[in-house]
Amino acid sequence: MGLLDSPTGAARSTTSRLRSGVALLGPAFVAAIAYVDPGNVATNVAAGATYGYLLVWVIVAANAMAFLVQYLSAKLGLVTGRSLPEALRERLPRAARLGYWAQAELVAMATDLAEVLGGAIALRILFDVPLLLGGVITGVVSLGLLAMQNRYGQRPFERAITGLLGVIALGFMAGLVVEPPSASGALGGLAPRFAGTESVLLAAGMLGATVMPHAVYVHSALARDRHGRRRGPLLQRLLDANKVDVGAAMLLAGAVNLAILLLAASALQGSETGESLEGAHAAVSANLGPAVGLLFAVGLLASGLSSTAVGCYAGAVVMDGLLRRRIPLFARRLITLLPALAVLALGLDPTRALVLSQVVLSFGIPFALVPLVVLTARRDVMGRHVNGRGVTAAAVAVAAAVVALNVALVYLTATGQS
Repeated sequence: MGLLDSPTGAARSTTSRLRSGVALLGPAFVAAIAYVDPGNVATNVAAGATYGYLLVWVIVAANAMAFLVQYLSAKLGLVTGRSLPEALRERLPRAARLGYWAQAELVAMATDLAEVLGGAIALRILFDVPLLLGGVITGVVSLGLLAMQNRYGQRPFERAITGLLGVIALGFMAGLVVEPPSASGALGGLAPRFAGTESVLLAAGMLGATVMPHAVYVHSALARDRHGRRRGPLLQRLLDANKVDVGAAMLLAGAVNLAILLLAASALQGSETGESLEGAHAAVSANLGPAVGLLFAVGLLASGLSSTAVGCYAGAVVMDGLLRRRIPLFARRLITLLPALAVLALGLDPTRALVLSQVVLSFGIPFALVPLVVLTARRDVMGRHVNGRGVTAAAVAVAAAVVALNVALVYLTATGQS
């Protein structure tokens, strides 16, 4: 089964595995890559280096939101046999579909910007590769990952991405062993608060980097393609396995994000170089040793390579779902790669561009969240698996919180306070 191909019989073994009671894990770990991409690294490093433990609560809250959102996305795919973009296509007029696709494509470009820049920065740190060449290499390697998915199917792709997720976790969590964070400081950071408009901007970026629009779109397709549409007891077992899948994946992604912020808060706070990725690497190496610095850079590289592949996968899911159109893999890769290469060619500050790209992503979240909440709360769509009132209320609260933060961000930007 290929990334840009129609679902095939890849889910045929699901029935026997479900009957044996084996939990089917995998799709959520692919989606979880979106939660540990270089944009997360940049915003979490900036938050920790600038404000210490102040914004720990943002990561915890965003990860809780992410669990609910990703569970509902996979649930939609499993129950309906449709990805979220496909479900929207069936309910939107042509003009609305085109407009919706346009905003999703812009968000995909912002996503790829963060991921390619992160990979390019990591290659410069590790091998002194020029940023532009590093961006090209990152794009080529991600193309190879996608080609592997097309050729060998979803399971090998899941294993490769999950392996890279493990590398990311090791790379960013190793420093906490050498420099444990302040327990009291971390606990104090659980109290929701801000410290000026710049902290609000960073919080919005952190939220945009954690609850990612393309992860919402792609997870519904991943679950559908991996398991197929099931009914009766088999569907219920799949939904139960889905909770475990999402819970484990989000727990790992949340731990990585928290580790990055805690590392920056304990080892980089007050450092003038700690707010850039290269500066963060230099500070980590100086404070915690070259071995930890090397692991940090390797984690950043794995993050860039894997997340840009998943982001391109998501772009294909959105285009196919909304427009019923597929374009060649190379062209798909090039469309979202070009803006990132342009930023590198123009010599713009890559870390600042990374942080701002996450703010752009936060504006795309309502377009993914609101339809997801509405569709999974409709009995005519979900049947007896429709969301309960409590789940719907929680999902509405998540969407409202995201929209409110975006409104605040628009105000701060319009008044020049950010």
